[in-house]
Amino acid sequence: MKVIFLEDVRGKGKKGEVKNVAAGYAQNFLIKNKQAIEATKANIAKLKAEQNREAKDYAAEKEEAKVLKTQIEDDKTVVEISAKSGADGRLFGSVTTKKIADELNKQYEIKVDKHKMVLSDGIKALGYINVPVKLFEGVEATIRVHVVEKK
Repeated sequence: MKVIFLEDVRGKGKKGEVKNVAAGYAQNFLIKNKQAIEATKANIAKLKAEQNREAKDYAAEKEEAKVLKTQIEDDKTVVEISAKSGADGRLFGSVTTKKIADELNKQYEIKVDKHKMVLSDGIKALGYINVPVKLFEGVEATIRVHVVEKK
């Protein structure tokens, strides 16, 4: 019996796959537990339509990420953050990704999730720092951050 898997079933198939399985297994286990549906023409058409919609959504999200990348990497986009520092230029505390995301939103109205920024430790010194951001699969940008002394 041909079935369309609605979720991953270990050893049998992944979500969205159309496979042949034993009729008893399909009717008594997979369909009963809502892990698969029978692969009729109508169900296969629905599956194809959903896969096309997901592909379009993926492409649209990737385009949005590319537009956001151009905004972030524009020469005028430099996030300026003021922080207290000592005489040698080292900060009291550090500048975190949350602070960078907040300032980017406040100064340029660009929203970036703080979790997408790749910064192992906070910024602990004055000056210019490039912070990489993973916007989407295959789309990375670099935010330029300028940390200045708070007066």
